[in-house]
Amino acid sequence: MKIVYLAILNENDYHLGMEICNKSKYIIKTVTYILLGSLLPNISIANTFEKNSLDDKKIELIEIEVKDNVAKTYLKKRISSATKTDTRIRDIPQSISVITEEQIKDQSLLGLTDAIKYSPGVMAGQGEGNRDSVWFRGNQSTSDLFVDGVRDDVQYYRDLYNIDRVEVLMGPNGMIFGRGGVGGVINRVTKEAHWDNKNELRMQGGTYDHKRSSIDLNSGINETLAVRINAMIEDSGSFRQGVESEKKAINPTFTFKPSDKTKVVVGMEYFNDKRTNDRGIPSVSNGLQSSPYSTNRSTFFGNASQSPTEAIVKNGYAIIDHTFDNGLTLKNHTRFSDYDKYYQNVYANGPVIGGNLKIGAYYDNTQRQNFFNQTDLTYNFKTGSVSHKILAGLEIGFQENQNFRRAYQDINHSASNPYNIVTLNPKPENDRNSSTDISNQAIYLQDQISLNEQYQIIAGIRYDQFKTKFNDIKNSSNSATVNDQFLSPRVGLVYKPIEPVSIYTNYSLSYLPRTGEQLTSLTPTNKSFDPEKFTNIEAGIKYDLLQSFSISSSIYRLERSKMAITDPSPPSTNIILVDGQVTKGFELGAAGKLFDSYSMYGGYTYQDAEITKNQGTGDAQITSGTPLGHVPKHTFSLWNKYEFNETWSAALGVVSRSDMFATTPTTSTAIKLPGYARLDAAIYANINKQTKLQLNIENLLDKTYYQSAHNNNNIMYGYPLTARATLTYTF
Repeated sequence: MKIVYLAILNENDYHLGMEICNKSKYIIKTVTYILLGSLLPNISIANTFEKNSLDDKKIELIEIEVKDNVAKTYLKKRISSATKTDTRIRDIPQSISVITEEQIKDQSLLGLTDAIKYSPGVMAGQGEGNRDSVWFRGNQSTSDLFVDGVRDDVQYYRDLYNIDRVEVLMGPNGMIFGRGGVGGVINRVTKEAHWDNKNELRMQGGTYDHKRSSIDLNSGINETLAVRINAMIEDSGSFRQGVESEKKAINPTFTFKPSDKTKVVVGMEYFNDKRTNDRGIPSVSNGLQSSPYSTNRSTFFGNASQSPTEAIVKNGYAIIDHTFDNGLTLKNHTRFSDYDKYYQNVYANGPVIGGNLKIGAYYDNTQRQNFFNQTDLTYNFKTGSVSHKILAGLEIGFQENQNFRRAYQDINHSASNPYNIVTLNPKPENDRNSSTDISNQAIYLQDQISLNEQYQIIAGIRYDQFKTKFNDIKNSSNSATVNDQFLSPRVGLVYKPIEPVSIYTNYSLSYLPRTGEQLTSLTPTNKSFDPEKFTNIEAGIKYDLLQSFSISSSIYRLERSKMAITDPSPPSTNIILVDGQVTKGFELGAAGKLFDSYSMYGGYTYQDAEITKNQGTGDAQITSGTPLGHVPKHTFSLWNKYEFNETWSAALGVVSRSDMFATTPTTSTAIKLPGYARLDAAIYANINKQTKLQLNIENLLDKTYYQSAHNNNNIMYGYPLTARATLTYTF
């Protein structure tokens, strides 16, 4: 028997093609049904390679390459991270947004916090100037960050030089990702070696002495081996006085396919990031009235030259995919990471009072080694008319963490001249000198059930054993061993009244052990506390309005309980365990190509996040009804790109939010950051098939605004008007 390819190019040929398949003496390997010019307008037909006789009729058998129009827009239709199986986003019962490679390039996105600025329901925090800090539905996290579905658990700024896309999965994700995932997770998907010989060089320059170059080299060595190398180097300044950064990275990957049923991906990465640790500006206190201190956007409070931070990240990973003859699929992912991170900062450690403020400083050093191994088995079968996709998995993780911190004595200084503070004396004793060893074993089971064409159910449960050995070198009496076990269930229902529409509801739980947030939060007081608990109820609608354009909306209620907080009643420093934090909200998102020449990405979010029970006593208590800090009621973002012709394109974007508190206020302190609206823009020129030039401008109208805060006295200005020009050469 002979294997041929048959391409069906319109509806009439589809019916003819089915008849041909039924009568054919050949094995028809691929039948492609495409509505030309409507669903997929960008179709490239490869060479006609053969004509064969079929029942005494001549029929043209051709192989076609479909250049998916969706891949060239801001829409991603399928992901695997949310379910650990390749699933259409419309069939996943939770709010999901994806920043595609096309959007990363169009918006000239460099880091993770840049990538999420147009995504609904999620926003970046300050991160004390030395790490990614993300707010999901009223909950801050620096650890719910993943790469290729595996925990990327250390505090640093993540670059996008080797990233294919960024996935934002809202709501607690404990069933898939384990501990944390409190209001959502972010998963970066790395670029993988493939068999298209396509290379790309990008060179960039811009305001504040920004210089960056990156290269992406990909080659198929032979039929079974492909190699890809991504590398980057960057040297940049800032609008902030004395603040600068320097980065370099390289990530080679190898894809090996010994057979059609087996694929092996091996990769290594070295990433080095040196920068100035910038904590922003303080507030000013005049009695009961407090507000951000009025100063020039460039003013650095403390000493930039004495505030260095450096992260060295080394990763090694291997992914094995194999499909057995009986249809069972095995995937094993092993990742080892070695992190070396330190930072020192001289910063405003209090408000400006009477023209003076306190300047504080400390040095912090962390070494961490992570080992994670995930094994997933997937099998499809039917029970009568009901289809099942079963996932069974095992995850093993080990983390070794060493942390040292030395604090310096605060000094008083004039707020009118806060720079070049050099007289800093260390405290008599180290603040922290500890090691933390964590072992985690988890098993999980999930079933994606298709009852019929309209109803689908996804149900799963995960069991985690989490063991922490905490060694306080400074004070051995504080050392402890803690064991936690918890079950994280998820159940969701999807109803499709018509094919392009899905209506869903979802319930999920997630837990966060006391050492779950970057492994340094265990204390003698809270070591016996149960893990924090996050309960999420969500409902939503997803609508593929066009093949290349999708909209979605959701409502949710997220409750946080068993929180360990410092008693807000001064002078108490006691840790207390409280319930009563709830976020209720609405999210609306849109992504894709609405017309042939018009693409868009963005959304609107409404959040009502508050404390629901009194916490603490006295004048400084946090009372029921108090809004959560760093959570604006309204956020809106929309990026619009229009292609005038094959050469010229332009884009205009808006990012806005309503006012928000810098931190959850007590009755005695309430510093509010005003809302703002900022315009971004870009223009693109395709010089030829190989060369593209673009200019991106952030904050086009040079709006002065406060972007984020770590607390009441570490408030960060947004960037002034900033321009970056990028030259891309493909070869």
